[in-house]
Amino acid sequence: QVQLVESGGGLVQPGGSLRLSCAASGSISSIYVMYWYRQAPGKQRELVAMFTSGGSTNYADSVKGRFTISRDNARNTVYLQMNSLKPEDTAVYYCKANIRSSDYARNDYWGQGTQVTVSS
Repeated sequence: QVQLVESGGGLVQPGGSLRLSCAASGSISSIYVMYWYRQAPGKQRELVAMFTSGGSTNYADSVKGRFTISRDNARNTVYLQMNSLKPEDTAVYYCKANIRSSDYARNDYWGQGTQVTVSS
């Protein structure tokens, strides 16, 4: 069984920073792409950032220059450093990972989500 557990959300003032973490655990053989998504109330879930196993990154236009995704392969963990936060960044943030488990099945797994609220 594979699990993803996020942490690091909370309440922050506009202009502030937060760092989210997402750790994968369980019967993991390989982790391919790791992603951060977010979903604001009444809106569809959207891709925020992604980090491939080859080291490439990609960002939504709305967060470019403010958010940075990074990855620690030894810890099976992906991070999202969020700077210059705006009220419109308020959402539940989810991580997703494309993982080959020890039984060689390859699937997408989701974390439970962590709330980020940007408000004064």
